[in-house]
Amino acid sequence: MIERKFVKEILSRINEHAPLMQFVVGPRQVGKTTGIEQLLKKYKKKYLYKLVEGEFEHDGNWLRLEWQKALELGVGTLLIIDEVQKIKDWAETLKSLWDNSIKNKKAIKCIFLGSSSLNLQKGLNESLAGRFEKIYVGHWDYCESLLLAPELSLDKFLEVGGYPKAYEYLKNRKRFKTYIKDSLVRNVIEKDILLNHQIRKPALFKQTIELLANYPAQEISYTKLLGQLQESGNIEIIKNYISIYENAFLIRSLPKYHAKATLTKSSSPKILPACGALVDALSVNPIEKGRLFEMTVGNELFTIVDQLFYWKEENYEVDYVAIFDKKIYAIEVKSGRKKHSKSLDFFIKKFTKAVPVIIDEEEFLSLTTKKENYFDKF
Repeated sequence: MIERKFVKEILSRINEHAPLMQFVVGPRQVGKTTGIEQLLKKYKKKYLYKLVEGEFEHDGNWLRLEWQKALELGVGTLLIIDEVQKIKDWAETLKSLWDNSIKNKKAIKCIFLGSSSLNLQKGLNESLAGRFEKIYVGHWDYCESLLLAPELSLDKFLEVGGYPKAYEYLKNRKRFKTYIKDSLVRNVIEKDILLNHQIRKPALFKQTIELLANYPAQEISYTKLLGQLQESGNIEIIKNYISIYENAFLIRSLPKYHAKATLTKSSSPKILPACGALVDALSVNPIEKGRLFEMTVGNELFTIVDQLFYWKEENYEVDYVAIFDKKIYAIEVKSGRKKHSKSLDFFIKKFTKAVPVIIDEEEFLSLTTKKENYFDKF
């Protein structure tokens, strides 16, 4: 069974003397639970694992009971709760339990998993500041996918990559798309979002993700989105919908790069569906390879760099502007042979401290292999 990188990282953290609470977050069906199962086979001490599921309403009292069970197994026991965001008042309860355990010197070690960043992020920011670390587990990249599906070409990965289970259905395109739409996207919308958030126009909300899937790696104005959704007037609704889908790990929305942060916040977004499989299943129109490649590079960069933008001025456009380790990288993505970029030259003259980078297919493979160390050579 393939072991994802986060397993080694989180095992290292919980083996520390006094680790903070560990939150493992990311999309559905990318291997978070499987990874924890692999971790537990390596973990040499006592643990208690609980999956929050079923019709029973889990609340703070249930969480306190499980915490107490872990304590009774001995100080240092590892408590793992999967889908923690489904527990009512989970953040406030964890804050109380954690603070009391530290005060009384009866700390346990904790890992919490969740697929709904919307609920998790609010609880982490409002209640648990300074008490946790977060590990993001994203969609499968090309190198990981080759371990599971060695026959997968890069071109094919650009179209259908991201979800490991879906690779089993590649020979049956209808089944593949049905799996992505019904088992993944619909579950996210109906279980992670609509059950927990007030969406005034659910039909419009569902149409929005299908529309966004047709614009991979493209800048699109909120007004244009409203027009295609045949919705009158309210840009704030569309901004809110995009934010919700972004926090649910289905898309990424990049702002335009400006030296002034106020202008960045007011720009039209560049849309990055989170993986090729989502575009393939949800888009109506054929998508050019160049767009899919640019989208895939952007998604890879997003998980590595500190901040990611796009840039456009007059007739010049740079695909990505990345801030990483306090340096600015101006990145052009090239799926064809052409290497030179007038836009890149123009940007470098305007922002003289920026480092130019051109990512073609060969460089993309280097990016996915080296990850954070990729920028060391520039």
